[in-house]
Amino acid sequence: MNISIITVGKLKEKYLTNGINEYIKRLGPYAKVEVIEVPDEKAPEQLSEAQMIQVKEKEGERLLAKVSQDTFVIALAIDGEMWSSERLAKEIDKLATYGRSKVAFMIGGSLGLSAAVLQRADCKLSFSKMTFPHQLMRLILVEQVYRAFRINRGEPYHK
Repeated sequence: MNISIITVGKLKEKYLTNGINEYIKRLGPYAKVEVIEVPDEKAPEQLSEAQMIQVKEKEGERLLAKVSQDTFVIALAIDGEMWSSERLAKEIDKLATYGRSKVAFMIGGSLGLSAAVLQRADCKLSFSKMTFPHQLMRLILVEQVYRAFRINRGEPYHK
């Protein structure tokens, strides 16, 4: 399985990069995982509603340019469906069983995902009703993907 984490912005925090790289290494026997970063749109602190939409649209175009038609897209969105770790494992297993070998998780910038990205998504996933920094969300996501593969293989990790 090929899993892409397509995200807005460059990760600068070394501790997060180290954690993500550790989980990607652990995922090696199970799947090919890559993190694809697209540039965030520069914008002033105070934005009008129209400016916010414009920023999200530009970032969304960059995200969508990184996925092919045959990719199953999971958008991380606060209003998405909340899954347990077991449910994520089941969904990943189901995708693999039915030949959906390309999966992309989309993480928006500080303003979230554009309407176009949400429309392209095959499903929307929420990790919580809380808002997390998108940089930290990468680490949480890659850990949960690793946990899902361990659950699917019946290997010790899930507690």
